[in-house]
Amino acid sequence: MMSSDVKSTNITWHQGDITREAREKLHGHQSACVWFTGLSGSGQSTLAHEVENQLFAKGCWTIVLDGDNIRFGLNKNLGFSPEDRKENIRRIGEVAKLFSEAGVITMTAFISPYKEDRDIAREIMPEGRFFEVYVEAPLDVCEERDPKGLYKKARAGEIKGFTGIDAPYEAPEKPELVVNTGSSDLKTCAKQVMDALMKAGIIK
Repeated sequence: MMSSDVKSTNITWHQGDITREAREKLHGHQSACVWFTGLSGSGQSTLAHEVENQLFAKGCWTIVLDGDNIRFGLNKNLGFSPEDRKENIRRIGEVAKLFSEAGVITMTAFISPYKEDRDIAREIMPEGRFFEVYVEAPLDVCEERDPKGLYKKARAGEIKGFTGIDAPYEAPEKPELVVNTGSSDLKTCAKQVMDALMKAGIIK
């Protein structure tokens, strides 16, 4: 089902008694969605998990929604066409919103190449709780890393519509944070994210 299809009828929203604010008070921190975006091989997943490790060490309630992992279950019926990519990100935005309501700090690690799709995810989150983190790394660096061998397959024509090769990546124009994994190490980049969350009052 694509995002433009609305097939649910005769439904009513049921509001629970426990608010997001009450859950945040219990957890000792605010909820947020930290949306890591960048080319394949730029290090979104690695950075997201490092940030989660540091947040968990501080006693925060966290989860990482990883692109490949989500496609094993929730989004296993989606491919990599522009339409499927859009639906993939729409679903993740909705899941991140649910975790936000539960008072959780959610990290999403997806290429999410289209600005419009990322903006939609931002719009459904509470004001000030969406942190777009552009994980910047030059294409040649990502290709050199190529941890999954995907660039090699794309260059050989074995994968069509691969972001950065024969499909576009729309870099964020005004992200909350830019981290350059091509020139900075993992700990430095993670500290930048942690500092941004602290400055915003999400964590103490």
